[in-house]
Amino acid sequence: MNAFDYFFENAYDLNKDFLVGDECITFRDLHMSSIRMASYLQSEIGIRKKVLLISANNLFFIKAYLAIIKSGNICVPLDPGIEKSNFSYILDITNPDFAFITKDIGRKLPIGELRHITPDKVPDVKLSGMVWIDDQEISDENECREIIFTSGSTGKPKGVMISHRNIIANSASILAYLNIQPDDRMLVVLPFFYCYGLSLLHTHLRAGASIVLNNSFIFIGKVIKDLKDYACTGFAGVPSHYQILLRKSETFRKTSFPNLRYVTQAGGGLATVFIDEFRELFPTVKFYVMYGQTEATARLSYLPPELYEEKKGSVGRGIPGVELRVINEAGESVNPGETGEVIAKGDNIMIGYYPNAKCSQNILKADWLYTGDVATVDQDGFIYLKGRKKEIIKVGGKRISPKEIESIILQIPEVVDCTVEGVEDEMMGEAVKVAVVVNKGYEEDLIKEKIINFCEKNLSKYKIPKVIEIYDKLFISSTGKKLREL
Repeated sequence: MNAFDYFFENAYDLNKDFLVGDECITFRDLHMSSIRMASYLQSEIGIRKKVLLISANNLFFIKAYLAIIKSGNICVPLDPGIEKSNFSYILDITNPDFAFITKDIGRKLPIGELRHITPDKVPDVKLSGMVWIDDQEISDENECREIIFTSGSTGKPKGVMISHRNIIANSASILAYLNIQPDDRMLVVLPFFYCYGLSLLHTHLRAGASIVLNNSFIFIGKVIKDLKDYACTGFAGVPSHYQILLRKSETFRKTSFPNLRYVTQAGGGLATVFIDEFRELFPTVKFYVMYGQTEATARLSYLPPELYEEKKGSVGRGIPGVELRVINEAGESVNPGETGEVIAKGDNIMIGYYPNAKCSQNILKADWLYTGDVATVDQDGFIYLKGRKKEIIKVGGKRISPKEIESIILQIPEVVDCTVEGVEDEMMGEAVKVAVVVNKGYEEDLIKEKIINFCEKNLSKYKIPKVIEIYDKLFISSTGKKLREL
């Protein structure tokens, strides 16, 4: 089945708003206008061609994205703030035939002679003029239908190839455990060029639920207002979103959100101290801790809110339809308490990287995705992440997980964020360095002293930071994830 048809299978004729807020559109109108645009694409470029999509979250993005998927072409959504060098690299390796792009972004990027459409130039395709290629020719579930670029270890972006089957499988799994209903309404602050953001679009379309777009999380007051004014029942964020809301906004902490049913968190580990704060402030709101990768279309595991206290610190177990294992270097499942690499199998696992087949072979082995994440398990099979393979610090031969130290320092009330990494040390091989973000107005020397004293009380001597850097600003990427290098 084409993912587009899956999204609209039960909602194509709904006369209720899917998009609510500054821009509005019903399911019925979105379905028809996307089909018209898909017909236009097929008549202009055919099928199985790559189409760039560069826009902030808005109705233009949603229509274009759905049209590309429906038309049998391959969507390549990109960050509107992409660097020119990375854009040129992606342009060169994908050789796209077409682009949907907003005017402001088009003026900044070297698009050259690439054919493109801006929001003010979207053609008005009449029903009578629509031309279609047989759906059977473009509905192979295993064909690539989008390429999502992520940061690569070499500095060059990696293209993750996602199929209809991947999208449908991951959407169905997420819907199963979140139990999204038609009367749900999600506040979307995550960009759609990011797999976590796209999963919100996919699942709410399928469920016949609604979304509200907010592209300015920096204005916390607007986020709070949108949650209340639009009676949002759901919110999804990465760790920095919750850290900012909880540590930089007294208004958020004191506001009641009577309609908010649940929140989800993925995109990296959020220290339990923040989750505890949120749960204490909003005890009726379900908090879903989740774990995933772009290579898994979005989601791999979740921790049921009712098990949070019992399994605190865990990212849960595999979502429906996904098998997760933690294995040692011999490929054997680890025993409880032992560490190893998380691997995953399911219909949501990517086709491979574009265009580097060799790179795909290193991460996809016998239908298993090797995530590169180090973890342990408990006796019930719940997974506890320890970090990335390349992030583990070795001090005097002793292995240290940055997450352990970060979780301690984040307990200090003045601390908004903490990043731990290893730096070269002549005596011990590596030493622990921490970059700490605090609110403005705190004296650097006093904060450093407080961090050292707190670490000495709660950590072994070899885990105590040797280098401490203090900042008053949280450095985050366009997806909301914090940047490791401060």
